[in-house]
This record gives sequence, C-alpha cells and structure tokens, in this order.
Amino acid sequence: MFDSLIAEVQNKDRQFTVYRSGEPTEIEQWLATHGVTIRSRSLPPHWPKPFIEIKANDEVVGVIGVEAIEALIEPPLVTPGERDGISEGYRVLFDILEKTMFSGMNRHDLLAISREIEDRAFRVGNGILKVSFQTFSTFKSQIELYRTLATETDLDIHIYAIEDWTPPPISGITYHANAAEQFGAYWVLAYDGGTDETQSCSLVGKERSGEFTGFWTNNSAITEEISKTLENA
Repeated sequence: MFDSLIAEVQNKDRQFTVYRSGEPTEIEQWLATHGVTIRSRSLPPHWPKPFIEIKANDEVVGVIGVEAIEALIEPPLVTPGERDGISEGYRVLFDILEKTMFSGMNRHDLLAISREIEDRAFRVGNGILKVSFQTFSTFKSQIELYRTLATETDLDIHIYAIEDWTPPPISGITYHANAAEQFGAYWVLAYDGGTDETQSCSLVGKERSGEFTGFWTNNSAITEEISKTLENA
C-alpha cells in the first residue's frame, strides 16, 4: 500500500552531523535507536553549545541546537489546542526532521507526531483529516479527542480501520471499514491544510514486530498521495 512511498523517502540522501565536545548527546542516541545515521564532529570547548546540522543531497536544510531538540524528544501528549508553548517547540522538531526515514519507533513516538498533525488541523479549523487506526477497537481510546476535533472545528474527518468494533456516530466523522488484513500494519494520518496549504502534513508508519518504520512530511503533494491511497485502500 504505502511501501513505495516509504521506499522513496528511504532513498533520499539526508545526513545528520552533531557538532559537540565531550560525550555523545542524548539526541544522538535517540536518533541512532530510531534508525537514523548520525555523524559527530568535535567542537573546541570555547565554541557555542552543541548543535545538529541536517543536509539533504549535500545542501544544508536545517540547524538546531542539541539542548533545544533534546527538550522536545518526549513531549507531553496533550489534547490538540491545549499545547501552548509545547506546540511551537515541537513544531520545530516536526519540521526539521520531516522526510527523514525512521525505524524502531514505538507507539508513543508515533502518537507524539500524530498529536502535532491533529493540533495543526485543530488550529486551522477546516479542511480534510484522514486517519487510519489499524482497527476500530484501536480508535476506541481516541474517541473523545476526535469528538473534540469534529465538534469544535469545521474539519471533515475520515477514519479508516479494519472493522472489529462499531464506533459511535459523531457529526463530522465518517468511518470507512476495511477488510484487507495488510491494512492493519499501517498507522497513517493525512491533513490537507484546509484554507492554509502550508499546514498540510502527514505521517506514514508500518508496523513490524511491534515497532514502526516510516516518516512524516509537510509536502502537500506527498500528503495528497497518502490521502488518495487511504481513500482507495
């Protein structure tokens, strides 16, 4: 289903280099355990604090301080619209690591990324949000959150899942049952940005042995492709 998209992102040439003095940083260890190759370069003791340089095809696409990014690794999982300062900071992490292939991600990792996408949709307040929950029973714990998204905005929300439970009707939410067994391997969100296309974003994760491999992106064309794949699944 989404394997071609995952392979496409996996083949992109992205390089992460941390500039530091002393021992490896927490973010280096975090990136390494999530399947990202990261190099290190020494900084003299009197130089600025450690930072990470990110390149795509040998062109620098972002630089962020290690302290700043370490503070964002484990963001509180709060309801969209209630993130305040957390949202601004975590958005930096979301933006700078987009279209990076991750592996070994757990459910908490993907839930944190999902919250950023849901929060963007909540703040814009309109547009189409499509989400796969593997099974409808998995969606059960998220019902109140999505009830808030549906009733406090003009979002058009579509939930896709294998039918193993009947979710309650909620105005603004359309359910799509899927019988394909392979559908349950994916965790996917796609938001079109509504009236602000710059807020378009999406996430694709594929589960293997309890861990996920995937990526997230701000690219509207990729998000549209993900959305259509969900629609046609």
